[in-house]
This record gives sequence, C-alpha cells and structure tokens, in this order.
Amino acid sequence: MSEAAFEHRFRVALHDADAAGVLFFAHLFRHAHDAYEAWMAWLGFPLDTMLRHGELRLPLVHAEADYRRPLHHGAAVIVELTPAAVGERSFTLDYRFQTADGGLAATARTVHAAIDTHGRRSLPPQLRQALEKWGRYI
Repeated sequence: MSEAAFEHRFRVALHDADAAGVLFFAHLFRHAHDAYEAWMAWLGFPLDTMLRHGELRLPLVHAEADYRRPLHHGAAVIVELTPAAVGERSFTLDYRFQTADGGLAATARTVHAAIDTHGRRSLPPQLRQALEKWGRYI
C-alpha cells in the first residue's frame, strides 16, 4: 500500500457474485463507495452526519472502472483509495482493488461535486484542506 492511500477491506459475498461466481461488474462501485464512506468518516466528515445536519452534498458526477482479473466469491479484497485531484468545487478519487496476494484486480475513479440547495458550491475550506493533505492540488 502506498503511504498516501487509505485502505478498506472486504470479502466478495455471494450476493456480490454473478452466475459464474465472479464479482458482478457494477458491485465494484458499491465497494468503492463503501471505501469512500469509511475514508470520509476517518477524515472527520462522516457522510451520514453531513446529510442529516448540513446543506452540503457530494454526489458522484463521473465514475469509471477497468477490470483486470476476476474477483471470485470468497476472495479477500483490499481497496486502496487515494485522492487524485482537488478542485474548487469537486474532487477526484482513485481506487485500486487488490487481492490478498497483491494482484491488481481492478481500478476505478470517481469524481464528486459539491452542491447545496442552491446548486454548485465551493468545497468547505476544512474539507478541502483535509482532501489536499491526502492528494495533489490542481
């Protein structure tokens, strides 16, 4: 794991697998989102609290993935999350899905934009500072 990555682990459950016993392609994003939610809480910005008490929302505006090898039912997976870019109103996260033996199974990228009840907005300074500490500013 790289120094700048946040690590999240999961095991491929039966409900994650398709008829061939392999992680269904769309479920990769569910696990990426689980890693994102855990990371945001670790940073001090739990999404459940943000949704209940604030106007700030951070919806996905872009998502992509590349699949390199199958993740079978029961496989232990390590997700490494790393901020790739932090802008004025959005941030980009990169994910690496690795097997327990270190093999790269998939990569993903998500872009989150800051909005409130009036539309697009700037990232709050405290959140932007926390994101920049982990990523590279552009």
